[in-house]
Amino acid sequence: MLSDEQWAELEPLIEACRPHAKVPSPHLRRTIEAILWRHQNGAKWRSLPAEFGPWWMAAQTFIRWARLGVWERLLALVQERGVRLGMVFLDGTNIRAHQKAAGASRKGDLRKSETAVKRLADLVAAMAPRPA
Repeated sequence: MLSDEQWAELEPLIEACRPHAKVPSPHLRRTIEAILWRHQNGAKWRSLPAEFGPWWMAAQTFIRWARLGVWERLLALVQERGVRLGMVFLDGTNIRAHQKAAGASRKGDLRKSETAVKRLADLVAAMAPRPA
């Protein structure tokens, strides 16, 4: 999903924002690609393609980082450094909410982080080479 050029641009920013663990993740790129793929496609975590590794690893990383505010810091850093996000237009007439979606925030609401990751996924899509 991420080209080597895209990863070279994003990796130092991710390293600056993510929580540091005792043992660095050997699958950080694969996990980030899985999270971005999921938010670009709107799929369920369990629907991740096998090449992204175990679905629970990506879901767990997303949730943990969302609670720590990593996605918001990463998005701010990407915007600060001038990495182009591109333009995305969303037509709200095609978005349907479940009848029980009254808008009340839940305990541990991840909506803010989901928005940040979706914008990062848009960045990746904008950075992709265009066919000539």
